[in-house]
Order: sequence, then structure tokens, then C-alpha cells
Amino acid sequence: MNQIIKDARSRMDKSIEALRNELSKVRTGKATTALLDGIKVEYYGNPTPLNQVANVSVLDAHTLSITPWDKSVVQSIEKAILEANLGFNPVSDGTNIKVPVPPLNEERRRDFVKLIKKFGEETKVAIRNIRRDANEHLKREQKEKKISEDQLKDGEAEIQKFTDEHTKTVDEILKHKEKEIMEV
Repeated sequence: MNQIIKDARSRMDKSIEALRNELSKVRTGKATTALLDGIKVEYYGNPTPLNQVANVSVLDAHTLSITPWDKSVVQSIEKAILEANLGFNPVSDGTNIKVPVPPLNEERRRDFVKLIKKFGEETKVAIRNIRRDANEHLKREQKEKKISEDQLKDGEAEIQKFTDEHTKTVDEILKHKEKEIMEV
């Protein structure tokens, strides 16, 4: 029984981490290297993550700098950034690439808030699915007479407690991210 509860809690923690990771890619108007994390660059015929062909860093609050390790890949990086459709226009000097991060307008901010709320709802659904799976495992254990009725009720209560805690954490993360996005 303890293993089922421990597993459920671990999976819920991973759902929260996945949400944080997803939200780090959402623009807030400030430059962060996470904005370019999902970009794949055509490198010797293979799609390769940008951070494996270049050094990505933050120059200032509104500019990212990309320094490729191989100068022949500069145009591929520019093309990949444009094709990613993130609203960035990279500027190259032949060896380095600067990516200005434009400020967000009100409409774009609202779109991002809708997007993060969607991510939050998907995370809550995942957490509830984990709760359902764990409860089904506990009921199966009880049917097989491995745990008693009281242990089943205690286990379900503990899983519900974790579910409530993780759902509250999702709400707090979303509230913080929404505030960050709407800040001008």
C-alpha cells in the first residue's frame, strides 16, 4: 500500500515539474534562454537541439545572444528561429546571432494567459488521473485481501490529500506566471 501512495505522489510531483518546464517556455516579455529550448536546427542533415550547436545566453532583458560553435550553421539557426514562429527576428553579423525579444502587447499577453491556464488544466487532469489509478490499485489490493477496508480508506484519504496539495500548487504556479505575464 505504501508503495502505491509513494508512486502516486512521485508521479504528481513529475506532473508539477512538467508544468513548470512548459511554463518556462512561455514568453513574459523578458529574455530567457528557455524561450529557444524547443528549437531544432538542421545540422549535417539531422535536426539538432539549438543548445547542442551553439551557446545561448541573455545579453540584457530584451536580447538573447547565440554563438554557434561551427560558423557554417549560422544561417540554419536563423532559419530555425524564424520557422519556430515565436515572433522573433534574429539578426546575424556572420558569426554571432542576436535575437531581440519584442515587448508583448495586451492582446498577446491575454493569449499567453489563456495558454498557461490550458497547461494548468491539463496538469490538473493528469493529477486526477494519477489519483484514480492509485485508488484503483488500492481497491485491487483490498479485493485480493492484501489490505483491509480501513487501510483502503486511509490510503484513499492520503492520496486525496496529495491530490489537493498538488492542485493547489498548480493554482499558485499559474497565479504567479499570470502576474508575471501581465506585468508591463
